[in-house]
Amino acid sequence: MPEFLAETYTPRDAPGTSAAPSADDLTRAAAQTGGPGAPARFLAAIAVPDDEICFWLYQAPSPSAVRAAMARARLRPERITPAVTLRPPLARPGPAPRPPRTTRQPAPEPAPPGTPSWPPRAAPPPPGTGPP
Repeated sequence: MPEFLAETYTPRDAPGTSAAPSADDLTRAAAQTGGPGAPARFLAAIAVPDDEICFWLYQAPSPSAVRAAMARARLRPERITPAVTLRPPLARPGPAPRPPRTTRQPAPEPAPPGTPSWPPRAAPPPPGTGPP
């Protein structure tokens, strides 16, 4: 199903501005406005307070379904455009996965005194026989 990005603008000092709806309210409103076979779905929102804008990501059969879902949640989008989202593989909400635990290999036991080390080291060449 296609995804759409909707933009809303709300000045910080606008009189009568109410708080933004919760994610649960948006999810419920989207599910109630879609048809039985293809409801709209609220996916995410990103607020940018310094720019007084909020971006709303929906999955819906059409921009009009997004507009209806947002109206039901008492939001008035300035613009609704088709969107393409990129998500990392296996994206899951919550903390980042922990790296796998590594097992430590036991340290090798020291060789008894007088035991040659392995692999044996080559003896140095006699003086005067090495490279010039």
